[in-house]
Amino acid sequence: MTYLAAVAPPVPVPSRDPAPAILAVAEALQPDLAQGFQIDALRLRLEMERAFGGSDADGAWDWKLAYEAGEVALVLFLRKFGRALLARAGSPAALLPILAKVAGLLPTHTRRSEEMERFQQFSTPLPMGLAALAAAQITPRDLVLEPSAGTGLLAVLAESAGGTLALNELADTRADLLRLLFPERPVTTFDAAQIDDHLDAGVRPSVILMNPPFSAVAHVDGRSTEATARHLRSALARLVPGGRLVAITGAAFAPDAPAWAETFGRLTETAHLVFTGAVSGVAFAKHGTSFETRITVFDKCRGGEKGGISADLRQPLSPDVAHLMSRVTTEVPPRLELEQAVNAGQFHSSLFPGSPAPTTRKPVSRSRATSAAQPAKPETPIEAEELDYALR
Repeated sequence: MTYLAAVAPPVPVPSRDPAPAILAVAEALQPDLAQGFQIDALRLRLEMERAFGGSDADGAWDWKLAYEAGEVALVLFLRKFGRALLARAGSPAALLPILAKVAGLLPTHTRRSEEMERFQQFSTPLPMGLAALAAAQITPRDLVLEPSAGTGLLAVLAESAGGTLALNELADTRADLLRLLFPERPVTTFDAAQIDDHLDAGVRPSVILMNPPFSAVAHVDGRSTEATARHLRSALARLVPGGRLVAITGAAFAPDAPAWAETFGRLTETAHLVFTGAVSGVAFAKHGTSFETRITVFDKCRGGEKGGISADLRQPLSPDVAHLMSRVTTEVPPRLELEQAVNAGQFHSSLFPGSPAPTTRKPVSRSRATSAAQPAKPETPIEAEELDYALR
């Protein structure tokens, strides 16, 4: 049954900058997510009209902005309840059905804007983000870079896991949203395909989470089959030795695809490809596309190491994210030891208390770190509340 909360008639509140209005809509929707109430398109429309002072028909807002408001509501939900939910679930896999249920409370993205099509702005669905986060194995010692941070769904998961964030987003409205959502974190607006060329030299991430455009290149009309490869090459160049990169890409971008053999040969000159797994279009259906996607994990080579592919390339397409998550849980290896310390700022307790953690000591061999680190006590804990949340 769809729940429609009582709302007052729309009050015109014109806003030239859409980011504060989007955040206002998200703040109005977040309590419904916390209570497990379905949010339909009518409810979303009413909140958008209230915040923007007009209708989509009048041009006050469009449905791309409305869907982004829903995504930001999920960010606010995770900021408030994510830590308690995971502590209760005990593992990312156990948390998956709960977060899938929460994400399912929002309307499906059925209307696309020209900007969405041009820049391939399909935000990471929350269940897929959780699978990527499980693969990343973030610890409190990590500086986590997200080169195409979107509305912050991956970022808030990484923050909850204890990582310190460095965010980049080319789109102006999304970058403004990120500054409102993460006011203490730097947000840059570079083309992520050239992120290594533009970031300050002091930004040295030990983890990179990325969902690059599948086939769009900034400032270039049309499609480019090289878009994903450009983003990955630049991100790997910025990653510190021993660091981990987790990428969500189109399923066709595969190491065993003849069209990409040369590309992956170059990528694995400086990195170990340790996992890749494709999933059916159901993973992104809620976000307006049935495109088959995949998660691929690289570990950056340290001094003297040779890269290569150790991932199992024989596995079939996963039918859903739950199956992909099971593969991530069993097949993704522990993190490499970092070659040198990464200055990630203040440490937080990890969302994944059982995750293998890299050490910051220079390794004496090429063996992987296998011991789990004890989570550090948070000096500045993320705001979180206990939540009595049950699947309806």
